[in-house]
Amino acid sequence: MIRLGSLAGYPFEGPRALAGWTPPAAPAVYVIMTLDDAEKKPTEFATIYAGESADLTKEGFPFKHPRAPLWINRAGNKFNLYVAWFEVMGGTQKHRTQIVGELLATYEPSCNDEKYEQAWKDEWIGEYSHTFTDPLTTDRNPNK
Repeated sequence: MIRLGSLAGYPFEGPRALAGWTPPAAPAVYVIMTLDDAEKKPTEFATIYAGESADLTKEGFPFKHPRAPLWINRAGNKFNLYVAWFEVMGGTQKHRTQIVGELLATYEPSCNDEKYEQAWKDEWIGEYSHTFTDPLTTDRNPNK
């Protein structure tokens, strides 16, 4: 298991070698990862793609997925690709898409076309300011 997302909030199964992986018939969010330095850092994965599916068996894994050539190019070879997945039981397509958006903002995977920023803009809810406490107006030091 590997935890991914902002604050590492989602427990993903894996990572598993993509070349030998048989996907479950389940709705899930998935990430494709690679080892950038397998010799020196054999447990440090780079997330290169994030996606979602109503049924993982219909995505063309391991290498018939439309983005597979990009993954192989980025990883250097197909044996340096790994997959992790999070089955979103009872979640809708909208929920899975929302999780993918969070992963895109967090990891900025190079093989996704979509790019998201982790930013908060005032115009989303308007500017807001409030003084929650007034400054003390009386002397609180009894020894004076």
